[in-house]
Amino acid sequence: MVANISNFIWDLEKEFVNINKHGVDFITAAKAFKDIKRKIYNDSKHSKKEERFFCVGKVKGKILTVRFTYRKEKIRIIGAGYWRKGKQYYEKKDD
Repeated sequence: MVANISNFIWDLEKEFVNINKHGVDFITAAKAFKDIKRKIYNDSKHSKKEERFFCVGKVKGKILTVRFTYRKEKIRIIGAGYWRKGKQYYEKKDD
């Protein structure tokens, strides 16, 4: 089953697994995209089949990393968590 909220979609089973593994539901994950200081990077490491990205944004005072792709003009959330590497990307000065 797929959830659909505004410009976001995701697999409900993947969300359940993500909540249990990383403590983050995908409604919260979608909020990272609202951060005006968010950063989006290409994620060539996690898929050979489709182009993937990760968004790093602040949600409730913490840096959240969201892995995603685009499907049918919507953002499909794949996974999310409060990972140290995301904080490093968020605080990185753009050259």
